Amino acid sequence: MLKQLKRTVLCKKINMLKNQMIKSGMDNGISSPETIKYSQELDKLIYKYQRLVKTTY
Repeated sequence: MLKQLKRTVLCKKINMLKNQMIKSGMDNGISSPETIKYSQELDKLIYKYQRLVKTTY
């Protein structure tokens, strides 16, 4: 149950960060420092999610 909650929270964070990254990319360009920062944070969250899912099954 706890892992399911963690997955749900991570999914929400991933979607929120993805939207911020897209907005930053549209406003500032895809190579702006802000957009790259969001992209790197998103990569970390996705990796964390994948590890969590892998250990669940």
